[in-house]
Amino acid sequence: MKTTLAVIKADIGSIGGHIVPSRQLIAEVESYVKKNGLEKGLLLDFNISHTGDDVAILMTHTKGKGNEEIHKLAWDAFIAGTEVAKKQGLYGAGQDLLKDSFSGNVKGMGPAVAEMEFEERPNEPFLFFAADKTDPGAYNLPLFLAFTSPMHNAGLMLSPAMKDGFKFVIMDVAYTEGDRIIELNAPEDLYDIAALLRDNQRFVVESVYSRGTGDIAATVSTTRLHNIAGKYTGKDDPVMLVRVQGAFPATGEVLSPFNIGHYVAGFMRGSHTGPLMPVKRNSTISYFDGPPVVSSSAYCVHNGLLTEPADAFDHPYWDYVRTNVSRKATEIRQQGFSGLAMLPYGELEYGGIVEKMKKLDGKFTVR
Repeated sequence: MKTTLAVIKADIGSIGGHIVPSRQLIAEVESYVKKNGLEKGLLLDFNISHTGDDVAILMTHTKGKGNEEIHKLAWDAFIAGTEVAKKQGLYGAGQDLLKDSFSGNVKGMGPAVAEMEFEERPNEPFLFFAADKTDPGAYNLPLFLAFTSPMHNAGLMLSPAMKDGFKFVIMDVAYTEGDRIIELNAPEDLYDIAALLRDNQRFVVESVYSRGTGDIAATVSTTRLHNIAGKYTGKDDPVMLVRVQGAFPATGEVLSPFNIGHYVAGFMRGSHTGPLMPVKRNSTISYFDGPPVVSSSAYCVHNGLLTEPADAFDHPYWDYVRTNVSRKATEIRQQGFSGLAMLPYGELEYGGIVEKMKKLDGKFTVR
């Protein structure tokens, strides 16, 4: 059976600042999707979750990627949730809905979108990742290590199904006239892939394909909100879908790189550097509007129907990782605004400092 997995996520309102959506908001989004998607036969199945203050709609259907009906369903569900947020006086109501009306596809309208279509295997396990307080480049290092490094993916040595390696599709997200992409193969182009992925703010993995089967293995939301709005509206809070087992890395091989707690852009006001913390499903945001977080829900899909989610980061091992990431977050925050603790000027997305620098520039004199 050919199935489409689609996840669309947005920040449409939160309690107490950037903490967590209200239960009423989440219930409204879920009710809308159930009534207008599942019960009308548009969807095969769906699940609602949140990571930090972002609400994610995970859907299965048979209409392919970029389907207007599916995207409009999610958009309208977020509009319904936004109305609840406004009635409750939640902070940032409708924050990620950057356009006034739906125009056929939510890509470029604010919400994060990741989709993949494939012929279902007899058993079809996959992972759904959702990040908050960071940008799409946060997945660069974990994907690089999971799909190219035997240090994390033993299957590259042990499994014949992965002997041909993987193809990376990488997008230049600084280019705004269209989707500027490059396709590179691992292991032959390994150093070229690394040269691009070191720059998390410009070059982002859009998708990964098995070179043995040609099947899609992973897909990432790559939209950058400041390229849409022309000003700071929040970090991009990316989502990712990864198929696992068989010709793809095992679940544990995909999760393995997340134990690093690698430093990413985001944190407070989207303007700082912080370690990416693997958190439990439906976790909140806290310290310094962070740290940047990522959740992972494991599913199987069969005939388009989802199992209940298994929380991939809800295990005692990840408590140990979270302690280490907390230490890293504390250490870099002790550096305040200085140097690498804050993003470079070109990545500072709050308009105030841009105006401040313009005024200061005019006060300089040349001796």
